[in-house]
Amino acid sequence: MVFKRLLGSLGVGGPTVDTVLTTGAAAPGGPLSGQVRLKGGSAGFDIDHIALELVARVEDERGDEEAEGVVAFERFTVGGGFRLGEGEQLSVPFTVTLPWETPITELYGQSLGIVLGVRTEVSVAGAKDKGDLDRLAVGPLPVQEAILEAFGQLGFGFGSADLEYGRIGGTGQQLPFYQEIELTPSPQYAHTVNEIEVTFLATAGGMEVVLEADRRGGPLSGGHDALTRFTVAHDGIHHQDWQALVDGWLRQLAEHRSAYAEGSAYGHGDPYAGHLAHHEDHHHDGGHRSGPGLGTAVAVGAAGLAVGVVGGMVAAEVVDEVGDFFEDDEDEDGDD
Repeated sequence: MVFKRLLGSLGVGGPTVDTVLTTGAAAPGGPLSGQVRLKGGSAGFDIDHIALELVARVEDERGDEEAEGVVAFERFTVGGGFRLGEGEQLSVPFTVTLPWETPITELYGQSLGIVLGVRTEVSVAGAKDKGDLDRLAVGPLPVQEAILEAFGQLGFGFGSADLEYGRIGGTGQQLPFYQEIELTPSPQYAHTVNEIEVTFLATAGGMEVVLEADRRGGPLSGGHDALTRFTVAHDGIHHQDWQALVDGWLRQLAEHRSAYAEGSAYGHGDPYAGHLAHHEDHHHDGGHRSGPGLGTAVAVGAAGLAVGVVGGMVAAEVVDEVGDFFEDDEDEDGDD
């Protein structure tokens, strides 16, 4: 999806900007490449800088009412300091590195309903204009895919995904929001959990996996939900029994739920089978969503998240969400 707009701050006759991203999904912590294509207007202009902003549609539940908004979470300067002549066409190639915590927008080519964008800002003679906005697709890291596939093999299905504004206490979270991927259990696990919410907090050295069981109607109060955190490495993916590992995580989570129900202390527990570098329990600092989230509801068979994918919300609805995101953002720019 490419948007070509006149740099409105310069009026009629100004240059145009058209940002084109390299085809295919990027990965958290990986490169994002493309070109910023400029075309000169009716006169020459000095281009002070060209910047790219990564933006996301994020939910905010900290107040009395749930709200949604666009959050910029990274910024890169990719060019500038040159003159664009009258009618001149110029392409500025770029390669930037995405933050490790960049949310996943798709899995096995199926949209999760997460809306990310790349917004291009061009500064000409001191006047800045956010002249182009493009949708950003991000696929999972190998370790993220392995964990989600293990949940699928255990009979869990994808329910929905969203981005929550706020921080998860006790973690190394860097971005001002986090992604929750909701999974629905198979009958084998339905007696212990109604729903599992998975959050990935990746770094260059490894990844924190935060699991939360649905505790609606439970003994917790005050908006704090107990979580369980595990740490895994990026390497050795093919030498790990992920199904057994995730099953062990679920057993620990179920034990902690039972401890809560009995009114006992929420203990730390031992790492499962010696595979975990770290494991602890902590709480949300921000709000927590208890209702259904944004995204495409996907029913998944027990053979894994890659098998038997059918849409709950049709693809057109996802496109509408993305379109609304871009339209809202352009309206806000027009009000400045």
